Amino acid sequence: MRTSNAMRDIFSRWQLYLFLLPATIYIILFAYVPMAGVQIAFKAYDFTLGIWGSPWIGLENFERFFHSYQFNTIIWNTISLSFYSLLIGFPLPILFALLLNSFPGLRFKKWVQSVSYMPHFISTVVIVGMLIQLFNPRTGAFGAIFMFLTDRLLPDAFANPDAFQHLYVWSGIWQGIGWSSIIYIAALSSVDEHLHEAAQIDGASRLQRVRHIDFPSILPTATIMLILAVGNLMEVGFEKVFLMQNDLNISQSEVISTYVYKVGLTIGTGDFSFATAIGLFNAIINFTLLVAVNFAARRLSNTSLW
Repeated sequence: MRTSNAMRDIFSRWQLYLFLLPATIYIILFAYVPMAGVQIAFKAYDFTLGIWGSPWIGLENFERFFHSYQFNTIIWNTISLSFYSLLIGFPLPILFALLLNSFPGLRFKKWVQSVSYMPHFISTVVIVGMLIQLFNPRTGAFGAIFMFLTDRLLPDAFANPDAFQHLYVWSGIWQGIGWSSIIYIAALSSVDEHLHEAAQIDGASRLQRVRHIDFPSILPTATIMLILAVGNLMEVGFEKVFLMQNDLNISQSEVISTYVYKVGLTIGTGDFSFATAIGLFNAIINFTLLVAVNFAARRLSNTSLW
């Protein structure tokens, strides 16, 4: 009975479902069909034999990664960089949206919002190039200011492993805070103004209205965004890390995504099975975190993805 009702609904609104067809085909071709290739994580992949003909070796690739001398370093770098990005990058857009929503001038708010999300459209290559130029000890802006104030050369930030995570995270904050705050600004725009008027009549300050009206109104949205962010916790952006990486800071900048790229594509043999096993291990961790955080959010706040 339910199936017949669903089919009747589809046929009655076939034009709307037709719009979903290109996206559905795209997801099937580029998200689900390639999943068949994951099996090479459990095989000794050979070009001449192909995916299906390569011999099975079980969990040998995973054991090889777990016993690798780089395992602890790579996992620690990935987790520390991910948590650093999450702890700083998740609450700041919320605070920015609440602060921007508190300004009385509509024109000023529009101007600040437009300026703040423009860096989002700058490519990662350009962002890294800007960082290299700004922090250049001799020709960069910060280098010139440091030389003027201290009469000494600025230490090279890209040669300092301890500075890598700070450069990565805070440049990402500058680039993405405006764009990430858009969804929270949209949620705040739907708050009933009568609630604020009633709170003002009761003598509530602006800070109290933010705390008891604005923040609870965006809490469900923030919960969903947190679940999605934790679900991608181990997916540190490959492109930016790789572009900022060099031989001097590699002890802090080598993460799972860059290691997979090097193992699978840059070494002479191209060990696709080993690289796929590492990528699958990373995906399993992300999936586990997503399910766990979604379960916790549903129990604590009745807000979840499913």
